[in-house]
Amino acid sequence: MISFDLGVEDLADTRFGISPIHETVLSLRVLREPGLYALHLPWRRSVLGRLDGIDTALLMSLVGPERAVPDFLTPRPASFAATFDEELARVRRTPPDVVRRDLLAIYGRHRLPDVLSEVTTGGDDGVARLREAVCDLLAAYWEIAVRPTWSRMRLVLEADMTYRARQLAVGGARLLFADMHPNLRWHDGVLHIDKMIGRHRVAAAGRGLLLVPSVFAHKPAPPVSAEEPPWLAYPCRGVATLWLPAPTTDAGALTALLGAPRAGLLGLLDEPLATVEIARRLTVTPSAVSQHLRVLHATGLVTRARDGRHVLYRRSPLGDQLAGGGDGT
Repeated sequence: MISFDLGVEDLADTRFGISPIHETVLSLRVLREPGLYALHLPWRRSVLGRLDGIDTALLMSLVGPERAVPDFLTPRPASFAATFDEELARVRRTPPDVVRRDLLAIYGRHRLPDVLSEVTTGGDDGVARLREAVCDLLAAYWEIAVRPTWSRMRLVLEADMTYRARQLAVGGARLLFADMHPNLRWHDGVLHIDKMIGRHRVAAAGRGLLLVPSVFAHKPAPPVSAEEPPWLAYPCRGVATLWLPAPTTDAGALTALLGAPRAGLLGLLDEPLATVEIARRLTVTPSAVSQHLRVLHATGLVTRARDGRHVLYRRSPLGDQLAGGGDGT
């Protein structure tokens, strides 16, 4: 059992984060043990055929015999929604002694597989080489297995956070943790996480609590190390809906909802475009385009970003869903 002592200030500083590298690493469990993750079988089937050229032996070795993964591969999110590349850069900076400690920890008394032999025979230089090989492999795996559906996953994660935030606001910590998972228990200011490999108690001591909803987590997953500040990945709600076929879009209904000009504009924005370029393609004035873009941006259907003197517009993930544009990646 791992426990977090949380004071009033820590509960007030409870916050949420999203971690693409966490999802990437935890998804490896689904590849290795599909029987335990029936909800993700459609995702697994779609991925298996695309892993040619990937070192699957090394990938699978990152999941221990008890399905634990190394802490250094799932760092505590440093911001609300860091990118995969930002998180991977942090992993690449992990000291060799920490890499060695975490890999040995997930195997415990079991023998390390041959692909991880550098952990015990290569010294710090060998462990550093292994760390780089693992990071390169995870970068390739992310592109193949997770990134194509990341925007869809993120919508599910953000929906869970909205629900949890409301639970906390309405009923405090007791209601927040009540239906999160059977392995979680809140009592007298202490959050207990049962059925864990480790056994320790961590005082938050003003550091707050970070909650990270996860598509691929099958149970709550705090850091194995007692030196980490309190944070917890947990299975998010709505996973059963994640791999359902996307509904087909009725172009006539979309036009009836938005009007023909805005529906046509939304359909055009599957790539970033400036106002003048949109106007050129639609053979209308830039001022007319600007009016429609303001409405689409205000309703969350398009995003915008400055590039030099121009502002570029593109469909948001919500806009992708509405326009039938796939996952928006």
